[in-house]
Amino acid sequence: MAKEGKGKLSVSEAGRRGGLKVSQKYGHEFFETIGRKGGKKGGMAVKQKYGSPFFQEIGHKGGQKVRQLIQRGKQAS
Repeated sequence: MAKEGKGKLSVSEAGRRGGLKVSQKYGHEFFETIGRKGGKKGGMAVKQKYGSPFFQEIGHKGGQKVRQLIQRGKQAS
């Protein structure tokens, strides 16, 4: 939703509108096609190159970062 009085879109609203526009223009199948392409080029290629432990490592790092941010937020309150 747009913020009242400002006439600006939130990021989520802009993304939603953009997605709807693309969906109307290209159809639902377009999203399925680009989703499959992205998965093969990205995730599968990385898995073949680095293996499953790589994903475990980056997942752990992401979790640690979230934990740190939560702690900082609590301390700032």
